[in-house]
Amino acid sequence: MSILHRASFAISAARLDQLPPPGAPEVCFVGRSNSGKSTAINVLTNQKKLAYSSKTPGRTRLINMFGLPDPIDPEAKLGYLVDLPGYGYAAVAHAARLEWADVMGDYLATRTSLAGVVLLIDIRRGVTELDRRLADWLAPSRRPVLVLLTKADKLPYGQRINAVFAVKKQLEDLGNLQAIPFSATSRFGLDEATLRITNWISPQVVP
Repeated sequence: MSILHRASFAISAARLDQLPPPGAPEVCFVGRSNSGKSTAINVLTNQKKLAYSSKTPGRTRLINMFGLPDPIDPEAKLGYLVDLPGYGYAAVAHAARLEWADVMGDYLATRTSLAGVVLLIDIRRGVTELDRRLADWLAPSRRPVLVLLTKADKLPYGQRINAVFAVKKQLEDLGNLQAIPFSATSRFGLDEATLRITNWISPQVVP
């Protein structure tokens, strides 16, 4: 069983100073509203309702952390999956969008325990302007990035391959970047994504 399947809710926070001190490796998930972020987290952890998906996109404004138990020390955490607020929903007030951007930007730039970033992009939309802005935050940190091109079952094979090529080209300045087609419905890309995320959390563990 993947260590990701043992994830459980740890804490919700509106600000970085409400998070636990940096320690165990963290893998954060980020993407615009409606990119399929919550669904991807639930599929990766093999849980139906771990990550909350609001009926109103952009409504979930908190940083949600899910802990992975240490198999040797049940009181400790092997790592965390971190669900950052979705971005880019037009109906959300401009001031609120700026506030979320500040929180996400500070987390991505300063969180010392951040081991990797999972960026979710709807494969049918490709890299949007907001995705590009997020990439600009990430680029200086040189942290590894896994792009999950979600809802990939909506496109035929050839278009999926072209989409992966286009995303890698547009985000090549991120350096350590991998992009894979991903479908929560069809489950393709799931094993590859699980392996990458697991190795960020605990490189010595082989799923």
